[in-house]
This record gives sequence, C-alpha cells and structure tokens, in this order.
Amino acid sequence: MYEDITYEGLLRRMLAAATALDRNIDTREGSMVWYGDAPAAVELRNLYIALDTVLSETYADTASRPYLIKRAGERGVVPRPATRSVCRGEFAPASLDMPIGARFSGGGLNFTVTERIEAGIYKLECETEGEAGNGYTGTLLPIEYVSGLETARLTEILIPARDEEDTEKLRERYFASLDAQAFGGNVADYLDKVGGLAGVGGLKVYREWNGGGKPADLVPPAGLVAWLAGLTGVPAEINAWLDAVSKAAHDGLLTVGGAVRLVLIDDRYTAPSDELIRQVQEAVDPETAHAEGLGLAPIGHFVTVRGVESVPVNIAATLTYQDGWDWEAVRPYAEAAVEGYLLELSKTWAGSEEPLVVRVSGVDTNLLSCPGVVDVSGTTLNDSAKNLALGSDQIPVRGEISG
Repeated sequence: MYEDITYEGLLRRMLAAATALDRNIDTREGSMVWYGDAPAAVELRNLYIALDTVLSETYADTASRPYLIKRAGERGVVPRPATRSVCRGEFAPASLDMPIGARFSGGGLNFTVTERIEAGIYKLECETEGEAGNGYTGTLLPIEYVSGLETARLTEILIPARDEEDTEKLRERYFASLDAQAFGGNVADYLDKVGGLAGVGGLKVYREWNGGGKPADLVPPAGLVAWLAGLTGVPAEINAWLDAVSKAAHDGLLTVGGAVRLVLIDDRYTAPSDELIRQVQEAVDPETAHAEGLGLAPIGHFVTVRGVESVPVNIAATLTYQDGWDWEAVRPYAEAAVEGYLLELSKTWAGSEEPLVVRVSGVDTNLLSCPGVVDVSGTTLNDSAKNLALGSDQIPVRGEISG
C-alpha cells in the first residue's frame, strides 16, 4: 500500500520543507540539514514498511500463519493438529498374549501396541505424528524382547494420519465459516465437526437417505380413517398400532428429517477402513443409542456412516514409444501417472456436487507425460472408449493398465 513512499521521496519532502522556511539554507548532500534529515527519512521509511506489514497481517486473506491463527480463533476455527496412524499388526504365534504398550520398529518408524483385536491381531499406533506414519507396512522388529514372539508384521493402515493443517486450508475453512454458520446439526456443522476427526479426509452429508422420502409423502390420504374403521378381523394389537400410526401421520409427527447419511473419504483420499467408519460412527451417533444425542450429532438425528466406494479403472491404450523403450520400461511411469491423475480426481470428491468423471483425455495427457512415450491412441476405460462416469459416492482407483 505504501510502495510509492520511498526513502528518496521522504528526504526530498523534508529538505523541501526546510527550504520553504529559508530559501538560502544549504540542503546539499553533506550539509548539516541533510545530515539531520537523512537518518530521520530512513526511520520514517521503516515505519511505513512496518505499517504495511500491520495492514497485511490484519486481514485474513493476507495474514501469515501466526496471525491467521489469531484471526481464525476469533470464530473458533483452529488448526487441525497432526494425528498418528493406527495400524493392524499380525503376530505369530497367535496364542501369544502380546503386552499392551509393547514397542516395535519398522521402516524407520516406531509403533506401540494399543489394543487386542483378536488372537494374534492387534492395533498399533505410530509414535511419529503426521503422514510419515502412513507409508509403511511390512516386518516389525521388537524394540524390547518379547518372550515367545516368532514373527511380527504390520499389514494394514486402519486409520491414516495427517499432518498439521496447512495455512491455506486453515484460511479456506475460516472463510467457509463466514459463508455458512455451523450450528445445531446443519450441513456445515457436520462438515466441520466430522471433518476434524482423525483419519477423515472429507465427507458428504445427505438428508433422508433411507429411500429418499419426503415428510409430505407420509401425510395420509383422505379416506384412510374410514378405510381403517371398515377393517374386520384385525387383531386388537395390530388395530391399535394402525390407529396410532395413522394419527401420528395425520398430525405431521412422522418425518424423515432426522435421518442423516455421512459418506467419508479418508486422509489418503481412498476408501476408509471398516475401523475408521466404526470409530466415526461411535463419535457421531453410537449404534447402541441412535438419535439419543450421545455423540456429535444432535438429539433426534439418526446418523449412518458409510465410506466411499472404490471403482477400479482398467485402462488399455496403444502407445508409440521412443527408440529403445517398450511397455515394460514405461509401465512403472504409466502406473504412477495414472495413479496421480485418479488421486487428484479423488481429492475433489468431497467438494464436488457432481459425480466424478474419469476422462479419456485426462488419461491420455498423463500417459503422454511419461518418459519414452511419443503418442497415445485408442484409449479405453473399462473396455469403453467413452469417459467413465462414476456414482455420487464412488472414487476411481487404478486397475489393470496395458499399453
């Protein structure tokens, strides 16, 4: 804002002010007046620089991280902290009772046994926070001796970890909080609270998921009461139930407004594990006490948590290679390029109102970026030359690739 205010301009104005008082005063460089004004001009320029910084830090769209945190905190928006991955470990022999708290190492990381799942299978938590804990499965070595242990392996990431929320995502959430107030179980409330749970990379919120019915559909038609009164041979308990349901429907007491479906994608933008779905369900609306308000969901909300569905995308294409290249040489680059393209699509799933579409042109562009590939033609997705349209709760994953 103050880029036009320079040291030279300030000094020139100060010397001009002195000359205005006495036209004969010496203001040349090296004069007493010049020596008096030059240091003051430097300090004034520094003050304008500081003032420009203050203005930048005042507004959320230009604030640096420390001051953005202060601004966002005024609306209760705080950076989501780094989490630790929860993994599945398999130990042999299965009869061995693995002590809770036992520590193992693998892939440069340390893991702690936290919970027994079943014989020979335990949950382990990575001791390192952040996404670094998502990258290893394989052999585990005990840090301290475990009597009777034969083998130990980390087989699956149950709940992926995330790094501390970066500055731009925090800024985005702050502005989103201004656009839609999260309150009382509205969509913004679910997105904010459930989106902050460990392992959740994004979600979609659906109303009246069980059948798509509307409250108006449950209002009984004219003549229902007379029809019920004319029924004969109905057991008393069934007749009482029909009367109760009819009256409730007539009074507008039967609605589907409290039925909510949450569909999740995990922090790696893949389909969540059953364990992550179970933990989110327990945190939001425990299955043992649906709609009782014992979780994050408001009382009266019957919430069902599900995960996105992974759809394998099989790709066949005719590739033209540079001299000295063939499919076996290109394959690892092609698989990585396709996986990167599909991952970028999956990252947009939670924020997209429309189902994802895997485009032939997108696949071709990424295959053309691979070393050794000169041209791509005849690309098909799942045996079709057309773009692959997915369902609203589906994400693409790489299937078989042939070139």
